[in-house]
Amino acid sequence: MELFRKTLDPVIALSAIAVLDIFLFLIVGAWTVGGGETMMTGLIAQFFLGDTIDRIPFWHEVFKPDAGYWKIYISLGMLFGAIVGAVASKEFFWRFPKRLSEWVMITVGGLLMGIGIRLAFVCNVSTFFGLTPELNLGGYLAISGILAGAWFGSLIYKRVLEGG
Repeated sequence: MELFRKTLDPVIALSAIAVLDIFLFLIVGAWTVGGGETMMTGLIAQFFLGDTIDRIPFWHEVFKPDAGYWKIYISLGMLFGAIVGAVASKEFFWRFPKRLSEWVMITVGGLLMGIGIRLAFVCNVSTFFGLTPELNLGGYLAISGILAGAWFGSLIYKRVLEGG
């Protein structure tokens, strides 16, 4: 497929995303990627913990696990679309870290991102495309934290890779 072999003009791509985002908001309201992953985590926890999960206030009062929660399917759809795009462009490769230290950094980084999503109750995608264009101070604070965290994390990663 030729569409996947060439890069789209960023202005055209972002304009299309903005227009589609307007329709998505009009149809289903605001959404965040973190909501789908959070619900999937709740369903997995419910599978392993059973009714014991009701003793955890977050899963009982804030995010009661529900397989019909529509944001799960947006998250799975994005994952599926990314895989299809990568396979269609012949850019799909399994890559694994070579050192234990990289596995540790990836795990800790993922945990910190998950904690950040819950603390901010928003994900980085909706921060960039939702809060920031609305001139919401929270969006700018979140982006400042994301940039500072990315800078600090890259220093740690570089130090570990250089072995110093």
